[in-house]
Amino acid sequence: MAIFNKIQIVLGFLSLLHAAYSAAQHRAYLRITEQEFSQLPIDIIFQAIASLIYIIYNILQVVGDFKEIRAAVDLQAKSWETLSNIPSFYTFNHRGKALSPVYEQPNPDGYDRPYTTESYLD
Repeated sequence: MAIFNKIQIVLGFLSLLHAAYSAAQHRAYLRITEQEFSQLPIDIIFQAIASLIYIIYNILQVVGDFKEIRAAVDLQAKSWETLSNIPSFYTFNHRGKALSPVYEQPNPDGYDRPYTTESYLD
């Protein structure tokens, strides 16, 4: 069924393209005959609007079900403790260490050794 809707989307875009070409052709005709442009003919307007509605309907058929907008639906499985745990907001390099008089720069050599029970006893 989805392939049928995709073909219908292509046909809708072709119809919209035809409406745009007809509008450009109408403007060229008005320039040749030196007439003033007031508005597009109603059949071109109708074809463009009908094509857009047709495209939108078929796109909605292809994409399937929508996800709920309400945040409560996604957050029902999470506990209260994990709601404030957002790792992307963690900041380890901030101005607090420059303002603190007791801050000591960590030793980068200690990062390479594995944590064992003997390293905790040092």
